[in-house]
Amino acid sequence: MVTQDDCGSTSEARPTLSKPLSKQAAIEVLLARVQPIADTESIPTEFGLGRILATPVTSTIPVPGWDNSAMDGYAIRHADLAAQDGRLRVTQRIPAGTTGTPLEPGTAARIFTGAPVPAGADTVVIQEVCTRAGETVVIPLDAKAGANIRRVGEDIQAGARVIAAGTRLAPQHLGLAASVGVAELQVYRRLRVAMLASGDELAMPGEPLGPGQIYNSNRYTLRGLLQGLGCEILDLGIVADTLDDTIEALRRGAAVADLIIASGGVSVGEEDHLKPAVERLGRLDLWNIAMRPGKPVACGRVGETPFFGSPGNPVSLFVTCCLFARPLILHMQGVTGDLTPRTLKLRAGFDWPKPDRRTEFHRARLETGEDGELELAVYPTRSSAVLSSVAWAEGLIEIAPGQVIRRGDRVDFIPFANLFH
Repeated sequence: MVTQDDCGSTSEARPTLSKPLSKQAAIEVLLARVQPIADTESIPTEFGLGRILATPVTSTIPVPGWDNSAMDGYAIRHADLAAQDGRLRVTQRIPAGTTGTPLEPGTAARIFTGAPVPAGADTVVIQEVCTRAGETVVIPLDAKAGANIRRVGEDIQAGARVIAAGTRLAPQHLGLAASVGVAELQVYRRLRVAMLASGDELAMPGEPLGPGQIYNSNRYTLRGLLQGLGCEILDLGIVADTLDDTIEALRRGAAVADLIIASGGVSVGEEDHLKPAVERLGRLDLWNIAMRPGKPVACGRVGETPFFGSPGNPVSLFVTCCLFARPLILHMQGVTGDLTPRTLKLRAGFDWPKPDRRTEFHRARLETGEDGELELAVYPTRSSAVLSSVAWAEGLIEIAPGQVIRRGDRVDFIPFANLFH
């Protein structure tokens, strides 16, 4: 349903399918050839969590809207301290939500956090250093002038842009929008993603397994990832291992979705029909990625609808969707900025003496080393069929081709916490 310069753009040269691409090159191809959706809608600010802001939020008011007290204490004229030897008569009480009267010379106002500072006062002294005796307060002579006052517009100036378009809204963004009085937000509509799984060997949980069958875990992994990214999910179910059934499923997805994501069937075996089916209906632009797990990854279009195909092995699906489908989806949703997964440099608690010729993304988690410091431990097998490894892990270690790692080396770690939102 995307009609602009999408995965099927004919104005750019297609990558060579037989030559593996690097991770970064693959991401660049994906993002360069797909345009964000343009449709927007207005929603109440309270329901904006996870949505993508289409129109920036601009404040019509300053925040704070007036000079106010940052602490519970006493509002004074600082010059009165020396003149009165620190002894000032308390003439008013100003809780938050009320406004006091102008401060008379030689007096103090009992004031509370958030309350407007009365005209004439230039300092708030915290209550902990003051001594109250009836209607008089004794204030240290060394109290700092101008202290403990939050000035008007100190946080936000009227007319300031406080949230940029393209921001994926987190709880703090909703609070910030509310703080400047914004009751509704203009956001992009949810991205419609059609998902399908290919394979006669698949059965759904709750059904008895037939000979040679396995449960369709990929459906639940992929659905969870899409839900976490705020997509509207259109589930096309399990597609039989025939070219006709695959073509029909892709046609149905292209008619209703902004993006089609398929698991399984993207390799070159006799029963892998997604590649020829996509080429029959559109074109395939990306094929091999120089990585492990997840080398066979497909990108293209079905008609005018972008298509992303991941391997069927559960770890390969998980890794390729995190690394490639996630930035693709964020880009199509209208998210701006750097969409590549963020990495941390952390200490290896393992040796990696036999590297691969491809970039490896191995499952890892943080553990406490013998010296009490945090370090990374890796899962003992590289198999892309062991789904329990990603449940055990807290992230992925990115290992460059030919990279030998020794215990104590700093390695690149991609936390799952940076991916699942």
